[in-house]
Amino acid sequence: MCGIVAVSGNQDVIHDIYESLTVLQHRGQDASGILTNHNGKITLRKSLGLVRDGFSKKHIDRLKGSIGIGHVRYPTAGHADNSSEAQPFYVNSPYGIALAHNGNLINSDKLKSDLFKEDLRHINTKSDSEILLNIFAHELYLHSKDAFTPDSIFYAVAGVHRRVKGAYAVVSLITDRGVVAFRDPNGIRPLCFGQRALDGKTETMVASESVALDSAGFKLERDLKPGEAIFIDKDGKVHTRLCSENSTVSPCIFEYVYFARPDSIIDGISVYKARMNMGTALADNIKKALPDNDIDVVVPIPDTSRISALELSSRLNIPFREGFIKNRYIGRTFIMSQQNERSKSVKRKLNAIKSEFNNKTVLLVDDSIVRGTTSRQIVEMARDAGAKKVYMASAAPPVKFPNVYGIDMPASKEFIADNRTVDEIADFIGCDKLFYQNLNDLIKAVSSEDSSVTKFDSSCFDGKYITGDVNEEYLLSLDELRNDAEKRKKTQTDDTFDEVVVY
Repeated sequence: MCGIVAVSGNQDVIHDIYESLTVLQHRGQDASGILTNHNGKITLRKSLGLVRDGFSKKHIDRLKGSIGIGHVRYPTAGHADNSSEAQPFYVNSPYGIALAHNGNLINSDKLKSDLFKEDLRHINTKSDSEILLNIFAHELYLHSKDAFTPDSIFYAVAGVHRRVKGAYAVVSLITDRGVVAFRDPNGIRPLCFGQRALDGKTETMVASESVALDSAGFKLERDLKPGEAIFIDKDGKVHTRLCSENSTVSPCIFEYVYFARPDSIIDGISVYKARMNMGTALADNIKKALPDNDIDVVVPIPDTSRISALELSSRLNIPFREGFIKNRYIGRTFIMSQQNERSKSVKRKLNAIKSEFNNKTVLLVDDSIVRGTTSRQIVEMARDAGAKKVYMASAAPPVKFPNVYGIDMPASKEFIADNRTVDEIADFIGCDKLFYQNLNDLIKAVSSEDSSVTKFDSSCFDGKYITGDVNEEYLLSLDELRNDAEKRKKTQTDDTFDEVVVY
């Protein structure tokens, strides 16, 4: 899971890109990068860590240009923990092309082999984003030999769609020619664009979430359709075309459960309203399972579950209380790469208000339960604060299957729900009773009459992969990459780029 942004403006775009990346920081805290183009010169800055830590005034001053792209990285399978893997990536041929990507390619091994044997291109990193860049570059070379036109772009994107399998939302910059963005034929990862008028001229931004447009004063036009490409030429004119023969809107439902900001609108669906609906549905399930409940107070586990928990408490007519105070300078534990990091982080991240727990039956509400180790620590904190009983509720169903489309969930054997009943999970977590959302209820909660979405990728809950080409061999190889033991073998070889790179 990553955040991407591209801007085509009438002046230096660095400030809009920088601010938009800070707004998208929740989508990745591992690394960040910005690339701009000015008078034939490409300037690139990449760094590990948060956006604010990787870009000083001297870097901002040097990143000049009226077009640019940016990226915040959340590490997925195959990514190493060093800045060489940070995006955007850049290749000289043809024209000079840079690319940033959110998602995961499930046929990356075959693509890498084809690039080397047939396209005569070499890949320097383990990132599938570099593979995607070289596929696009090769296709653009084939379709622009006679002349570079918008058609060249759209034929090249169509070539990418034919060759690439998986999830990908992409922004790309072509030196002195413009900005390109496109979305995979299933629309698994979000991508939208908006415009604003400045000094009588129109500027365009493409971003992972609508909040990035809002923060920079761009008006949301719409989401890119699955398989669609948008090209903003050097004069600022917008060209769009559907570049895939078969497409369907099937966004990842986990975006609405956890990753997206609540003030975002993705494919016409308000994330905020979806999470409210999750709380209502979860409350109704608890009513059926525990009609004469003894719950004294509903406590959210900050921050993602707060909206669902508040709606749940209202539906059950039980007081809502902030029982945990969050240290906002600690990153999202779900994103941390090793279990020992996640475990240490929970105690640093949350502190219990004892008066809200003492001698009470407490219902803790979380957005989802993945490994269960964080949940276990939080239940212990509630008991240490004096809770008489601790119930727990998840706004999402049990996570049982790997997400292969860009969310680096653990190996399947590390899921708490793997081969365990709900009661067995409750015993592991240490709570007195555990409630899960029903998948059908979750889908209903996220669905909206204002949206064209008729189905979602819910593969982490039901094991049904929307692209239809995920086999057992691939899942086993993914498990090898994602288990905590394998991640501990990784070592950081580079802390940051000290200088801006100019091409």
